[in-house]
Amino acid sequence: MNWEVLLAPYEQVVEELKVKLKGMRKQFEQESRHSPIEFITARVKPIASIMEKAEKRQVPLHKIEEEIQDIAGIRVVCQFVDDIYTVVRMLQERNDFTILKEIDYIKNEKSSGYRSYHMIIEYPAETIHGRKSVLAEIQIRTLAMNFWATNEHSLNYKYKGRIPEKIQKRLQLAAEAAFNLDEEMSKIKNEIQEAQRIFHRM
Repeated sequence: MNWEVLLAPYEQVVEELKVKLKGMRKQFEQESRHSPIEFITARVKPIASIMEKAEKRQVPLHKIEEEIQDIAGIRVVCQFVDDIYTVVRMLQERNDFTILKEIDYIKNEKSSGYRSYHMIIEYPAETIHGRKSVLAEIQIRTLAMNFWATNEHSLNYKYKGRIPEKIQKRLQLAAEAAFNLDEEMSKIKNEIQEAQRIFHRM
């Protein structure tokens, strides 16, 4: 398998989505409005991770592009929980890609405490061989959710998916603390935004 050829459209999709989302963020700023997007990160899954996931799920190599939906990954990080749903609505209204699946792990968090909003999209990449539909995953979460998920991911990697029970309990407590922080910040959202507008005018 020529991985370079296979992954090229995914690299393209990641870059294009990043540019479009950053463009949305800039438009809010130009209109002197609060941007629901704090920052955006994007990546194409490393070959070793794709192979590991394929092996774990018993996905044959010729079905990788259909079965593994997060080879292209975009993460949108927001300040407030409300902002997540604003971004979701904006993405739902776009016509440059098709949303195949949405999972709300904020209203229905995982047992681990994980919270985030996931979208699986089908994006048309223009290649030298014509148009190619590429699957990508968009994750939308707050800064607090992102902090928790990043650390949980590192622990999962360290313990190969078998985090000791004592640490799991700590993680669940931390997840609740992160969500409580989001809830409290949401209550003073207007004050925070006003303060930010004053700061940016200085």
